[in-house]
This record gives sequence, C-alpha cells and structure tokens, in this order.
Amino acid sequence: MPAPGPAPLASPMASIGVPTEIKRDEQRVALTPDGVHELVSQGMEVRVQEGAGLGAGISDDDYRASGARIVSCEEAWAAHLVVKVKEPQPQEFGFLRSDLVLFTYLHLAAYPEVGRALLEAGTTAVAYETVQLEDGSLPLLAPMSEVAGRLAAQVGAHLLEKPHGGRGVLIGGCTGVRPARVVVLGAGTVGWNAARIAAAMDAEVFLLDRSPHRLRGLEAARRGRMTGLVSSRSLIERLVPGADLLIGAVLLPGGRAPTLVGEDLVQRMRPGSVIVDVAIDQGGCIATSRETTHTDPVVTIHGVQHYAVGNMPGAVPFTSTEALVSVTLPYILVMAGRGLLEAVTDRPELLSGLNTVDGAVCHPGVAKALGVAPRHPMACLR
Repeated sequence: MPAPGPAPLASPMASIGVPTEIKRDEQRVALTPDGVHELVSQGMEVRVQEGAGLGAGISDDDYRASGARIVSCEEAWAAHLVVKVKEPQPQEFGFLRSDLVLFTYLHLAAYPEVGRALLEAGTTAVAYETVQLEDGSLPLLAPMSEVAGRLAAQVGAHLLEKPHGGRGVLIGGCTGVRPARVVVLGAGTVGWNAARIAAAMDAEVFLLDRSPHRLRGLEAARRGRMTGLVSSRSLIERLVPGADLLIGAVLLPGGRAPTLVGEDLVQRMRPGSVIVDVAIDQGGCIATSRETTHTDPVVTIHGVQHYAVGNMPGAVPFTSTEALVSVTLPYILVMAGRGLLEAVTDRPELLSGLNTVDGAVCHPGVAKALGVAPRHPMACLR
C-alpha cells in the first residue's frame, strides 16, 4: 500500500480516495465526475477505484475526463481522506489506520463491530448521518431519507399485491372499495415522504409523531386522505393491527432506534400485511424486523411481510448518488482543502459528525449505543 503521509487533522489533505462499495447490493458511489472536477480544480488528487461508479452508470473514462486517477482498491484506501457511501465491511477493516479520515454513512449503533474496528485502528471517522445543524436538521442524511421514504411507499404498494405475497390490496382502492390503510411512525424526512407518496396514491394514511409542532408544520402541505396524529403507545396499539402497510421511520441521531411495535402487535396484524422498517440501519423500530438485502428483501414473520433493507436508496443508485454528492461535496472540499481542525471552525456542524478519533468516541449517542464513555469532539481533535 502506498504511504499515506502525515496525519491530516491539522493540515490540508492532498489526496482523496473513492473505493468501490462492497456491501451486498450497494451500487452507489461517493463522488460523481462533476464532484471530482471541482476537487481537482482546487489542486487535490482524487483516486477512484477502478469500476467504482459502474453501478451508478459512471464509467472509469468519465472519471478520467474529470481529472481523477483510476487506481486499485489499496491505492484508493491509502488516500488521506477516504469518502464512501456505506460503513466499512469486515473485508475492509485492514485498510483502517490512525492517519486516515473516513467520511461516510456509519450507523454505528446498528453496526457495533464497525465501531470497534474504527476504535482499534484509531481512525478519524466522520458520519454523514450525525452531521447536525443548529436547528436540529441532518443535512447529509436528508436526501437519502427522502429517497428511502419515497421508496417505502412504493415498495409497500408492490408487496401488498397478491403475486408478491400480500393481501391483494390495491393501495389506492377503487370506486366503492376502501383504499389501503397506511400507518407511518415518525414524521421526519423519511416518514413525511413516505406518507406523502402513499397519500398521493390515494391510500388512507395516518402519520404519527411525538411532536405536535412538527405535525403543525406539515399541516399546510398535507394532501389526500392523510391524518397527522400525536403518537402514543395506546394509539399505536389501536392503529397497527388494522394497518395494511406499516412504515417505521423513527430516528435518534447516532443512537439506536426505539422499538415502537412489539411482537404481540405484529401477531395481531392481518396475514399478508406489510411492514417496511426504514429504521433498520439504526437497529429497527419493529421488534420482529431483521436486516435484509435487495437480493432477498422480504421475510415473512407471523404471516406479515417484513421489508428491512439496510441500504434502501441503493435500489436507485443513479438518483441516490447525485443526491448524496450534492450535499456532501461542500464538506469534502472544506475538510480536504483546510484540514479537519479548520473545517470544524468553518462548518461547526461537522463536530457532531465526528464519531471516532484516535481510539475515542466523540458522539454521545454513538457512545451510549456502544457502551463506552464519550469524549468532547474538540478534545479528541487536539
């Protein structure tokens, strides 16, 4: 492996690596040719692993034309800053090192073995999903949440069809026949998009959230047969058994998703009903959910179909790649161009993105999920 050079925390990062994603069925890539061109024009070297963009419809020649070097897997990982889409897989743990800055989706609450590998290697890992603005929004999670929410309604409608194991219910019903009842848990970006698409298909939608303020904010944009309700345990217990489609869309930034629906409620759902647990990449919010893949996406438990693919936006890699890079590129530019210490001054929300530095966990939610004591991110960087 080529020598990576000095630790990049306090200095600009001369090289940026883009490895090919190897998680099962993952076709996205962390940089587009336009993104490469922007970085190269700023004097940075971009190393793209051979074939990294093929799943998203981007050829090696497209990257070359934008100024990237097409390299081996080892050379891509040897860069100062490595940008990815998904968390490192066990086969990639050997590439982790103490002078590496890794920028990707991590979801360490759901993948503690990845957290342990990062800590053992001393890698500085910045997670897209925990970069948080002052208003509480998650700018690097939002586009993939939007895609996942829209897919959740689309997938659910498909699985309700009889040939695909469902009850044989048309999500929008038809004249004289009631539509499917869709219950969405969580009115964040995922939940709102899922509810909006389901309502647009003429389903009867109940959107639950613990925040009356959030529901009021969405009221003006409400369409179709959609009802926003303040969530409670008793309300969930009343609505879930009658749901044709249940969509789990809750999130605790950096932490494990709470279990909102127990196995007893799943048992009370009608055979052929469908659960789409979008929260599975944070451990899932349905007790019976187990992570699945795009190749084998559905398991049936208690007669209910469970779809819990951990990288749902990977089903539409062209759209997802473009959407992801549109929000990550400004952060890549500032981290690579100024070094991480100056980057967190320019973009203070990056501090919440820091998950691990030099063998320490810097995010309180991640630390709680991993069962370790957190350190303040600035203390980690100094």
